[in-house]
Amino acid sequence: MLDGFAGPPPRRQPGSGRRAGARRRNRGATDRGATDRGATDRGATDRAVPPEAGGNGSGPASPLSDDAALNLLRQGSLEVLGRLIEASNETWYCAIRAGGAEAACVYKPVAGERPLWDFPTGTLAGREVAAYVVSRAAGWDVVPPTLMRDGPCGPGMCQLWIDVDPQVDLIELARRSDHTGLRDLAVFDAVVNNADRKIGHLLPMAGGHLLGCDHGVCFAEDYKLRTVLWQWRGKSLPGRAVEALHRLYALLDAGELARELSAWLSPGEQAALSIRVAKLLKHRVHPYPPEDWPAIPWPPY
Repeated sequence: MLDGFAGPPPRRQPGSGRRAGARRRNRGATDRGATDRGATDRGATDRAVPPEAGGNGSGPASPLSDDAALNLLRQGSLEVLGRLIEASNETWYCAIRAGGAEAACVYKPVAGERPLWDFPTGTLAGREVAAYVVSRAAGWDVVPPTLMRDGPCGPGMCQLWIDVDPQVDLIELARRSDHTGLRDLAVFDAVVNNADRKIGHLLPMAGGHLLGCDHGVCFAEDYKLRTVLWQWRGKSLPGRAVEALHRLYALLDAGELARELSAWLSPGEQAALSIRVAKLLKHRVHPYPPEDWPAIPWPPY
């Protein structure tokens, strides 16, 4: 159902959700102590700078370009340094090296995914890749470079590690309504139908740019938007969001983007994606919380 895109749903009685919330990803601990992430859940991407630092989330992204990062992720050799032990699915912190270049990355093998009742088994890694593809196509750039490749535990999602700005309070950031990058992320979540946007999935970089991570439960056909970013519900979409949506819709309609996404999404999921984009362009407002689905993931952090 896509009713949340057209108007506020009737109030529902409080109760437990249909799907238990996944535990947040580890924010520092690995089973081999391989990395010091401080109080963050990811490592090398952009975080938003609070108002006193002058940031609004629209600053430059990581100094490593997307193409360079993708080449490194694709061609580099993976060395597992530790496991993120609080992640819901098997998640490894790795070093990746190729031709003198080196970076940190996250590797999530398909074989380590826990079955979910509402998403086909073995599809979560591909959904993370699809989320990156959509983010880049629309020009949002809110997802770290991500691709599918073989690794020590078989095929899996490989994503550039993002070092977040330790000066940013993630809870305060998630509450802001004046943050351009955060609002872009909220629109992106509506497009990909993100069922798990937690506070700990925000990756603000020191340069001012904001990224998000953990997009394995996106792109369901049914309306399952579950997020901590409801502060713009019912408000008109900003002009930059409308431009991004037009760009995305044109690429989907042309077929090239749809062909790329077909490797990771079913025909029904691709059709639902196009419908969500069309509805956002028609109504030009941020969606409302779903009627029959928990509006906020649990735990929210």
